[in-house]
Formats: sequence, C-alpha cells, structure tokens
Amino acid sequence: MTDSLPTTGLQLHSTMRSSGELELSLVPVAVDAPGEDEVVVRIEAAPINPSDLALLIGPADAASARETGTAEAPVTVLDVPAAVLKGMASRLDEAMPVGNEGAGVVVAAGASPAAQALLGKTVAVIGGAMFSQYRTLNTASCMLLPDDASAADGASSFVNPLTALSMVETMRMEGHAALVHTAAASNLGQMLNRVCLADGVELVNIVRSPAQAEILRKIGAKHIVDSSADSFMDDLTDALAETGATLAFDAIGGGKLAGQILVAMETAINRSAGSYSRYGSSVHKQVYIYGMLDNRPTELGRAMGMAWGVGGWLLTPFLGKIGREGSARLRQRVAAELKTTFASHYVREISLAETLKPEIIAAYNRRATGEKYLINPAKA
Repeated sequence: MTDSLPTTGLQLHSTMRSSGELELSLVPVAVDAPGEDEVVVRIEAAPINPSDLALLIGPADAASARETGTAEAPVTVLDVPAAVLKGMASRLDEAMPVGNEGAGVVVAAGASPAAQALLGKTVAVIGGAMFSQYRTLNTASCMLLPDDASAADGASSFVNPLTALSMVETMRMEGHAALVHTAAASNLGQMLNRVCLADGVELVNIVRSPAQAEILRKIGAKHIVDSSADSFMDDLTDALAETGATLAFDAIGGGKLAGQILVAMETAINRSAGSYSRYGSSVHKQVYIYGMLDNRPTELGRAMGMAWGVGGWLLTPFLGKIGREGSARLRQRVAAELKTTFASHYVREISLAETLKPEIIAAYNRRATGEKYLINPAKA
C-alpha cells in the first residue's frame, strides 16, 4: 500500500427526488483502504455510455437543467415529467453513483500477489460508480492494460468491446448464421463491424442517415441500409436475403424498427421457400432489444409468420451464462486488440464538474453518433 492515499474523493451522484426533480451532484465519499485482494484505482478516464445516461439523466428533461450549487459543491437540477415519475418509484430520493466502466492507475494494493502485481499499473476497471476520483475494487474487476496504452485508450474496454464480442457469441450459440445491428455507426457498431470482418461474419448495418452510412463505408462495412431512405424495406430485405441473417440486435427499442426487421426477415426467407404455408416460414427469427434510444412503445406488425421472438438482451447476464472461462477469453481478445479492433474515439474530455454544466449535459445527452464524451475525474 501507499501512505499518501487520500481519505476522500469526489463522486458523481444522480438523485431523483419525489418532488419531481433530478439532482446531479458531486459528493465527497470515503476512499476505502484495499483488502487483501483489492486495489485502489485513481480514475483518469470514464466514458459516458448510453447505459450510463439511463441512470445519469434518465427521463429528465435535459433542456431544463440549471445550476443550483456552488463552485465548491456543484449541483445541477433537471425537471422530471410527472407522467414518468410513478415508474421511477424504486429509485426516488436515493443518491445513486454513476459510471459503468473506466480506467486509471493503481495507487494502493492489498497484500495478495494478484493485487501487488497491479500496483503502479494502468488498468481498465468495471464495477459501477466510475464517475469518481478513486475506486476500491477487487482485482477480478481489473484488466491490466498494455504498457503503451493510456487510461483513455482503456476506458471503454468493457461495455462496448464485450458487447460486440458477445453479440457474435450469441449468434453462434443460438445457431444463427449472420447478424443485423441497428444504430450501426455508433462506437459499438464500428467495433462490431471490425469483429465481424475479422471473423468472417456477415453483418447487416442499419443506420439513420447517409452520413452514418459513410462512416461505416470508410471502415469497410459490406451491408449498409439507411432507414431514412424510401427504399429502406426493399434494401433491408435484399441484404437479409443475401446474408441469411435471422438475428438482430436493436439499440433503438421503440417505434416500428424491430417489427420491420422481422417482416423483412420473413420476406427474405420466403423468396426461396419451396411451398406456401399459411403460418409463414418455420425459420426462427429473433430481435434482441438492448438499448432505448427511442422510448416509445415497440410496435410489431403481423407479416412475420409465427416463428419469431422479441426479447431483451443485456451484457452482464450473458457473461454470467458463458461463465468465468468464457468471459476471460473475451477479455483476453479485448486486451490484445485494444488499439485496433476495440479502439474508441471521443469528441471531448471533460472534468467531473463540467459533467454537471447544462450546456455540456445538452451535448452528451443528444447521444449523437461520433460524439462520445470522456470524463477525466483527475482533471481540475
């Protein structure tokens, strides 16, 4: 252990008040000394992922953000629509730390050989509450970064890379031959393309604009379909017929897209059907919703036969399904390809205090493609 470990560090909390306001604040919290198999990490980089925004901002109105604290104790308040407040009952008036993943330097370590081996090293970490200056974690939550990797290089080593790899793993485990991905020009979508290109997996990318399509073309994506085009359904059906994709991962969630994908899959399959069936094809078609970019209800049509499914999909339960050995295998690939396949890019680095600025909240809450923000809790 080091002798200079601080007693407290700042941590970002999100609190939804029963009064109908969301409060973002920086709170001093104790920096716990590490146990035998634990380390203390000085967090130097933590990405703002869509999954973080669900907790950080949630259903609050970002346009209503206003600063109510001081420079020493910043607080920002946002209004929460009354219509959604009842659905938030389980989190009302509870201060919740934010941040799924990050990276930084191990500044203190427990007595175990595994902990001591990380002392002074730069590691990627997962375990929640990463929008903090310091985190005390078990060594199992840490991944040692290559010597030439910075904290910023490793900040997004878990959520997006493991999600991309796990989507391909799910495809193989469930017997599908190819994939569909929506919001495909995202940081995650670009990683998934690189994985699929390297592994010889056919991937149909659904984007929402010509500009997003161009992003994917530049990295070599083969099948790109623009949902804003008048020919979208025909283009999607053609791509599905060519690839044979019967599994989709949908980041949008609400609206008609999930249903459109299932209908296009059914149409593509029936192009080569030997005979007519009033129940549709017998080939199972699956859409997994893993994001909520659109909070409207999910709409499904009825032209998709009877062999289909729509369900939720999350990374953590999937990693539990494949077990420690399977998860370790995926982590090893991430570490080996950190600066290539799984490289992340950020539009701006901000401090913890800047994370609470209304104009910056408005920017990162847009969730715009190519505009990922990185928090550096060590930044003044």
